[in-house]
Amino acid sequence: MLMLPAAPGLAATIMVYGDSLSAGYGLPQEQGWVSLLQKKLHAENKDYKVINLSISGETTLGGKNRIASALEAHRPAIVIIALGANDGLRGQNLEAMRANLEAIIQTCRRFKARVLLIGMRLPPNYGPIYGEKFHQVFVDLARRRNLALAPFLLEGFGEDRALFQADGIHPAAPAQPLMMDTVWKTLRPLLR
Repeated sequence: MLMLPAAPGLAATIMVYGDSLSAGYGLPQEQGWVSLLQKKLHAENKDYKVINLSISGETTLGGKNRIASALEAHRPAIVIIALGANDGLRGQNLEAMRANLEAIIQTCRRFKARVLLIGMRLPPNYGPIYGEKFHQVFVDLARRRNLALAPFLLEGFGEDRALFQADGIHPAAPAQPLMMDTVWKTLRPLLR
């Protein structure tokens, strides 16, 4: 678990709950979008601390299995859910992914946390039908559950290979501020 520094006397926590894209895979911790988010909150004089509970390789099933204990331990005001990419990359059943995300959202609401859902898109080699159905899961959940939605974490650069690490999957350091900006646009209205 990564707890990012913030000003003393913080009243509220933002919990980032994702996979390697939010864990900052392959980068120094301070370069990841979650660390940049904490800096942005501080610069904007927003009284929040950010806790990053993202795990590389995490799926929605793994997230569902650990959400209650994470919420119990940290009691966040806001949870940023950034899971599903690994489900899609593994070609997993989309109804199972939807049910897992639904369970995570319901548990967050039971703990009185506001939810920001971050959507993903799959590379084109997964086919247009599966890819569109995958992305639609996020859109439908946000609509049905009245959630804030950032439709695509890699918005604006997802096809720019120069902004990815050598594996072609994980965003490089120059992409991290773009990811933070994408999240910030949707997160800002949720802040008190």
